[in-house]
Amino acid sequence: MPNIDRNFARRRMRTRTKLRKVGNGRPRLSVHRSERQIYAQVIDDERGVTIASASSLDGELKARIGSGANKDAAAEVGKLIAARSLEKGVKEVVFDRGGYLYHGRVQALAEAAREAGLHF
Repeated sequence: MPNIDRNFARRRMRTRTKLRKVGNGRPRLSVHRSERQIYAQVIDDERGVTIASASSLDGELKARIGSGANKDAAAEVGKLIAARSLEKGVKEVVFDRGGYLYHGRVQALAEAAREAGLHF
């Protein structure tokens, strides 16, 4: 495994380990970004199920945002994941940025989710 992949995996596991300690049973808002898209899931790790998910590929968003590779698209995904989570009764989550820095698209998604009503 190249150093870049290994370092990313280490950062991801370090983040997740810390979240388990401070999460107190709250669901996890997990973010994944690729070069062209961004994805978010609210996961209940105790039961091992995905409660809600949203991505820049969702039908209702795809036509409106065009590319999923910018901060505007990430903000729309953040609003959508917050709305879907609140529908399912989830108001508090822990934010799992994975191995990504809290910057750019990841930050835009998190701030939009907060503004839409999720607490973390």
